[in-house]
Order: sequence, then structure tokens, then C-alpha cells
Amino acid sequence: MFRNLILAAATVATAWAGAASAATLDTVRQRGTLICGVSQGFAGFSVADSRGETRGFDADYCRAVAAAVLGDASKVRFVALTAQNRFTALQAGEIDVLFRNSTQTFLRGNSIGLRQLPVNFYDGQGFAVRRDAGVTKVDDLNGATVCVAQGTTHELNLADVARARNIRFQPVVFERIDTMYSAFFAGRCDAMTQDASALAGAISVAPNPAQFQVLQETISKEPLGPFVRNGDDQWANIITSIHYALIEAEEYGVTAANAQQQAASSTDATVQRLLGRTGEFGSRIGLDNAWALNTIRAVGNYGELFERNLGQGSPLKLQRSLNGLWNRGGLQYAIPFR
Repeated sequence: MFRNLILAAATVATAWAGAASAATLDTVRQRGTLICGVSQGFAGFSVADSRGETRGFDADYCRAVAAAVLGDASKVRFVALTAQNRFTALQAGEIDVLFRNSTQTFLRGNSIGLRQLPVNFYDGQGFAVRRDAGVTKVDDLNGATVCVAQGTTHELNLADVARARNIRFQPVVFERIDTMYSAFFAGRCDAMTQDASALAGAISVAPNPAQFQVLQETISKEPLGPFVRNGDDQWANIITSIHYALIEAEEYGVTAANAQQQAASSTDATVQRLLGRTGEFGSRIGLDNAWALNTIRAVGNYGELFERNLGQGSPLKLQRSLNGLWNRGGLQYAIPFR
């Protein structure tokens, strides 16, 4: 099934090769709005709040791009996508960038006409179970029914682990994530598998969160990050630079609250270049020199963005772990702004 999806996506990518070479930056500016692909509802990543506003880690990355490119973080139109249509929507030009917590893989980077950009969240595939089920590790799920989303790396990983460990799962496959969540919490499956962070988010908004848990064990590497179309290096460089700016800002103590003051008075050479006071870095990627300043003022640095949506200040209460800065034991590392 997964192979068929890859082949279908590759066909669409070829058909849209001409569109891929178009200057996305010009299109976004002429339109005056960024069209950003996100999930249909992952707590902590992209979900509608009580006012209908899309909130979360992925949503804030969309706002960061709008702030950098258009000078206004609110100029975003969010498009909720399924695992099945996320890549074809990008290939077809229906969205400008995909921030739908999508795993980066070899095939996705080389077979579907899309470009994978720096990882903004390191994750792993986990399992959610009922606390009273007596399950403490994956091998305890031998013979269990497992809810899984169609068209994801999770299907493949589930099969790989079953073969490697000589155990058996009974997959119950769902096209829509929200339907899968409802089925699991209603007791249709013994377990549910997905990125561990997404499972934590789902449990946080479940009818009875205390009845469920995410197992500590993970079965895969799930590096999540944005995708853009091949053939537009300038746009890819912009999205990449925005991510690195958020990381560099955290490392150098530049926050949403102090960015404007830092831009005016910091004597640190890196901060001066980052915030546009020196270096003319914006012109190198087709933006004005306030691009990073506008981004940080709008959404904060990477640490602020993580804490607000996923960390201890959020319902998910995730640890930074691999997503900590490189100088604090994590993997998040920005190229030098010089």
C-alpha cells in the first residue's frame, strides 16, 4: 500500500514539474497570504482552539514563515490535510509549504518530487494503551488489535517490528486520524500506534485521560520537518533559514519579549547579524533584513515555541530530550549566522 502511494505521488510530482520551478516567494507575496498545510487535528501541533484559531507547534511554524515573508504572522491560511493527501496537495501547488508533522524518509526525499528541510522535531513511534491493560512493553501486545493511520510510516514500522520480534499484531487501519482516536478511546482497539508526541496529545484531550498511557518504548526514528517542492531553492532556503533563526535565537537568549531591544542595543556580533542590524543577510534570501526579528517577535524562539505548545507549560508536558539545544544535550543545532 505504501509503495503504491509513493508511486502515485511520484506521478503527480512529474506532472507538476513545471509548477515546482515557480518562485513560491513571489506567489505568496502577490497573494498576500501564506497557504500552509497542517494536520486535521493533533493536539500540541495543530488544532482549533475555542475561537476556531489553529494552534500548535506546526501552526506556529506557519506563522513564523508568514512573519518573515509578509511581515505579519496572521497572514496564514491553514489547510488541514490527511496522511493520504498531504504530499499531493504540496506537489499540486495547493499549499506553499507542508508543516504537517510528517516523517522524513529516504523514499520521501528521493521519489516524490519534494524536498525535505531541517528536522524541527525528533520523535519516535510509540503505543498508547489503557492503564488497566497490564501492558508495559511492546512485546506484551502480541496478538493485540492496533489502531493505525493509513498511508503513514507507522504501518510499515508495525509490520517490520512484528517480523523482527516474531509477534503478531492485528492492524485496524483508519483513513482519518480523528476517526482512529475515537475508535481507540471507545475500546475498538487494544492499542493505538503513532508518533509518541501525537499520542500524548491525543490522550491529553481524551474523554478520560487518566485511563490511558503512552508506553516508554518506541520502535522507530521519526524525524519530523517541513516539506517544499523541488525546483525552488530560494523558497527552500527561506524555510530552512527561519528554522535556524529560531534555534539561534534560543541559544543567544533572544526572545519574543526582548528581540526589539536586542536588535537596537546588543553588542553581540551574532545577534546583530541575526536581527538584521549588520550583515545584510535578508537580501541573500530575498527578504528584508528584519525577517528574523519579525519572526522572533511573532512566535518567540524555538524554546518558547516548544514550551508553549508541547512542553511543561502545555497539556502534553513533553521533555525537550532530543529536541533540546546541542549545547544542552539535544540535537537542535543551527548553522552559524556568519
